[in-house]
Amino acid sequence: MTRGTRPGAGVSRPGFVWAVPAVVFFALFAIVPLLLVAVLSFTSWDGIGEPRFNGVDNWAALVHDPVMIQSVWTTLLLTALGVAVQTPVSLLLGVWAAGQQRNRAVLSAIYFVPLLLSATAVSVVWRAVLDPNFGVPAQLTRLFGDGNLLGSRSGAIGVLTFVGVWQFTPLHALLYQGGARAVPPVLYQAAAVDGAGTVRQFFHITLPQLRNTVVTSVVLMVVGGLTTFDTVLILTQGGPGTDTTVTAYYMYQKAFKGFDFGMGSAVALVLVVVATLISLAVVRLSGYDRMRGTAEGL
Repeated sequence: MTRGTRPGAGVSRPGFVWAVPAVVFFALFAIVPLLLVAVLSFTSWDGIGEPRFNGVDNWAALVHDPVMIQSVWTTLLLTALGVAVQTPVSLLLGVWAAGQQRNRAVLSAIYFVPLLLSATAVSVVWRAVLDPNFGVPAQLTRLFGDGNLLGSRSGAIGVLTFVGVWQFTPLHALLYQGGARAVPPVLYQAAAVDGAGTVRQFFHITLPQLRNTVVTSVVLMVVGGLTTFDTVLILTQGGPGTDTTVTAYYMYQKAFKGFDFGMGSAVALVLVVVATLISLAVVRLSGYDRMRGTAEGL
């Protein structure tokens, strides 16, 4: 390589033809259905017969629907709580799992078990564990009062947050584990020579090097939090009252329980727009789109 030549210069990149299968697949299973949902949101349809165009009636009803507005705020609250709790926990676990501690592999494998279970299975298990009559809270009334954690808004929100963190923290810990192992060891060696301890190395080397991973993890948490459905359906069914009715569950109620697929499509479209805007804001504000590789020498 001659002086002044960038690494990789002269290497041909794959042409657009290699992206055609992925583009076609994405168009058929993402873009086309999204366009159909957008069209359906301007109709009145009970799932039988032909959809009837009703203009912006569905959208006007949504704007003045207090349950819809509450569902958006509840969704944002659960998402924010999930990000606030999962990020530090998964970051610390991931960095720890990237080390060489004794029995690290065995403990990591045990902790990653929830990641292998479906959200439905996890919700069914925790519903049995938290049963107000026969579950753990019923046996520990000094800690949990009457034992009905799902009987109040704060208790139900806390349970939903805990169950989500319990299931999905291993996924994000795995991301951080991979990112931590990619940090050049020479950085830690140089820091140790300068007298930096473990905590200082974490904040001045590990954390900056994991910036890309943090943004990726947060975006995944945001999208996952905004589309939460299974856990709410099985654990709370939107209750008590409508206190835990998230937007995805409200869409299910409108479309598949109320047989109003036009209104359900409008709710779904709102959820897509909100999730997209928040994800883009996270990427934009974090500078993720301008980031370059953090590996040594790049």
